[in-house]
Amino acid sequence: MTVEITRDLIAERVRKVKYDRFIFYLIGSYKSFNLNYVLSDEQRREIDIEDLPGPLRRLFRSKDDIDEAQALLRRVQGELRVDPGINAFLALDVDVDINEVDAATQSIAYTQCSNATAFILPFLGHNFGIGEEASSILEALLETHGDRLLFVHEATVTSAMIRSAAKRWDLSVETYETEAELVDTLRLFAGSIMHQERRGELDRLD
Repeated sequence: MTVEITRDLIAERVRKVKYDRFIFYLIGSYKSFNLNYVLSDEQRREIDIEDLPGPLRRLFRSKDDIDEAQALLRRVQGELRVDPGINAFLALDVDVDINEVDAATQSIAYTQCSNATAFILPFLGHNFGIGEEASSILEALLETHGDRLLFVHEATVTSAMIRSAAKRWDLSVETYETEAELVDTLRLFAGSIMHQERRGELDRLD
């Protein structure tokens, strides 16, 4: 039997917070881009990593390192769940088997169930898959959920996908330089959605 993804299912499977019914779906890479996996041993020996600028040095990570991309999402999620206490979640938290519901269908359903959705693109993230995910969501839900979507990317990230999304679909796009700025941007976005729902400018989902 196929799992039906609903707001109730998400709320039940994610730990309770102050505003359980304000559901905020965070979409981001779970894997960091790592040049150690891309370059050959010979190519790595030719590069003096310590002489590289800081952002490039960050692309060379030990295979034993904690994956920073997913750790970033978890830290941001935790901040939002504490203050303002909204039900921020990752797809992993709902734990629906992709053999029952494929990943693209899950993402569309999670977005449809959420008061707000943010695509987070850090410099370290392996962000290619997010573009495909965003395209699926925009194609399915732009008319009904376009005002509830936000792209937020680290200032050092440039993306033709982000530029085209902003131009073609008139979506909200923000940048950040620090993790604190990222969290603040997401809090402001969530607060804006809350106010619009209270004023009747956006439908209440419950």
